[in-house]
Amino acid sequence: MNDDDDVMVTTAGHVRTLRINRPKRANALSANVSRLLVAGLLAANADPDVRVIVLTGTGERTFCAGADLKEMREADNAGAAFQPPMQRAERAVLEVVLETYKPTIAALNGHAVAGGFELALGCDIRIAAEGVLVGMPEAKIGMGANFASVILPKRLPMAIALQMLFTGEYITAERAANLGLINEVVARERLAERVDELADQIARNAPLSIRRMKEMALKGADLPTSTALRLDVGPNPYTSEDRKEGVQAYLEGRPPVWQRR
Repeated sequence: MNDDDDVMVTTAGHVRTLRINRPKRANALSANVSRLLVAGLLAANADPDVRVIVLTGTGERTFCAGADLKEMREADNAGAAFQPPMQRAERAVLEVVLETYKPTIAALNGHAVAGGFELALGCDIRIAAEGVLVGMPEAKIGMGANFASVILPKRLPMAIALQMLFTGEYITAERAANLGLINEVVARERLAERVDELADQIARNAPLSIRRMKEMALKGADLPTSTALRLDVGPNPYTSEDRKEGVQAYLEGRPPVWQRR
């Protein structure tokens, strides 16, 4: 296995899947994995044929365990200066996930903890297999949970988010679903099938509409309603040829043919 095998990239129809492929290291976010994820996300964003991006991991035990602690210890033992999250290149992976304008789905094949949980938090939708645990153990090992400290309170009530951050305790996917943090929990043997179903359902819809909805939702989230309603972000589906095609196809009872213009 060479370094490029740390993240496997596949495409089925209009769905691009990025699979972290380090099961022997709990699919940890090494510097190389972070680099490959950033490259894969940017490539998917730029590819006009890709409409949905799925992030997942190899194996049944772990989606992603976050930073590679063995790699970190080796650097500490070598006397290398530790770079805080916002001062190193790998920080880009979480920001790139968050800012990707195409829909992103985290398929949690196993536990998502620390930076792996942050990776899932950056996605738009999270589907988990039964028995998966999620959480941020950073307080137990002296880390800072920089990304989760900002994003988790946006996904959960503040008191619950702070309890998770302060205690470092994990919660089950079922509990996370009850809190609205995970969209669905499915039987392990159905995870891939369900993610494919959902990704295909999204991919059949108008790409310009999906992009507009995502950008309006994310960029308007912290704005006053009157200001958010007047945002003009992303392509305008109302003035597009795809709007005309969508209406015509609906009236003719046929699938629309989207041109992304």
